[in-house]
This record gives sequence, C-alpha cells and structure tokens, in this order.
Amino acid sequence: MMLTEIREELVFLNQALAENGLVVWTGGNASVRDPETGLVVIKPSGIMFPDLTPESMVVVDLDGNRVEGDLAASSDTSSHLYIYRHRKDVNGVVHTHSNYATAFAAVNMPIPAVLTALCDEFGGPIPCGGFALIGGEQIGKIVIEEIGTSPAILLKNHGVFTIGKTGKAAVKAAVMVEDVAKTVWLSMQLGEPCEISTENVARLHERYINVYGQH
Repeated sequence: MMLTEIREELVFLNQALAENGLVVWTGGNASVRDPETGLVVIKPSGIMFPDLTPESMVVVDLDGNRVEGDLAASSDTSSHLYIYRHRKDVNGVVHTHSNYATAFAAVNMPIPAVLTALCDEFGGPIPCGGFALIGGEQIGKIVIEEIGTSPAILLKNHGVFTIGKTGKAAVKAAVMVEDVAKTVWLSMQLGEPCEISTENVARLHERYINVYGQH
C-alpha cells in the first residue's frame, strides 16, 4: 500500500472534522497532497467517518486518475485537484458544511474582521465566493479566484473550503472558521459588531504568524 503515512494521517484528519462538529454523516472531506510524488490522497465518497481506514483512502494523480484504492473518491475530488494544480504552496484541502459558517454562506455574507482571533488566523474578513454546482472543477475555480490570501473561503449556498501548507493546517483553519463564525453570529444578535481597522488587522496577523508560538 503506497503513501501509508499520509493515509493514516488522513484518517485522523477526516475524523477530526467530525469530532469538532464540522461535518455530519458522510458530508465533507479532507485531502492531502504528497509533496514528493505530487499524488493526492482523499476521503472516499459516502463513507461514514468512524468507518474510515488507511486502506479505504483513495490515491489519485492531479488529473484525477485513480492510482490506488478500491473505492470511489469524494465527489469533490475534481475541485480539490483544481486547487492543488493552481496553488503549489497548498498540500491540504478541507471541505465542510459547518453550521455557523455555512449560515453566512447561505446569505452570501463574508465573515467580517470583528475578532482578533479571526485577524490572527485569516488576516482579514473570510470571503464568500459565488455559487457552483458540485461534481466538477467549478468550486475549485471559485476557490482559486476568490480566496485571496486567506486560508478559508465560504461558498455561496454551500459551505466552507480551507487550504493549508499541510493537511493539519487546513483542518485547523476549518475549525477556526466555525469558531469565529459562531462568535460573530452571536455578536450580531446583540448589535452591530465593530470591525477592526485594516491597519490593526495587518498588525494582528503579522504578530500571529511571526511571533506567536514556538519558533
């Protein structure tokens, strides 16, 4: 079995989506690109998250050809691959329908930069891209065209896509999207949230990237 370590990691990452309340039943998925071979490992379509195993993961090339795996790949595979082909810096892609973030997507509303945590992780408002049908490259095209410098984007009437240098980074972004979306929604019930200035957004993001944590 090829790419065993990535397959094992991907089981953990997909199940982390369910454990963090970002997906239900079989909806949503994560994929990881192997930087050495360029091959992509992705969740199989329609399989319950607790039932995922390293063996059930599907390996495809960047053109969508199945290289290894007995199951059909996620219905979002074409969009994942489109993102990988156009973003050499991305090795992890996640898609969820997490409740609060998807509520913003349902009304075609970006998540505004009203929380320091949002500025830290995303460097500005989380954009909301246009509408596209599932199954082809269209969603991937919207992600590439409209995500900007953010690691996350909402898709109108659909859900959330996040990207990262690693699969773990993409999952972290998905967790953070839902966390800030919930808090922003709650703040909207109290009144009009106060947006943080562009200058302070940049300062917060720079500090988070270059100072926060261990270096």
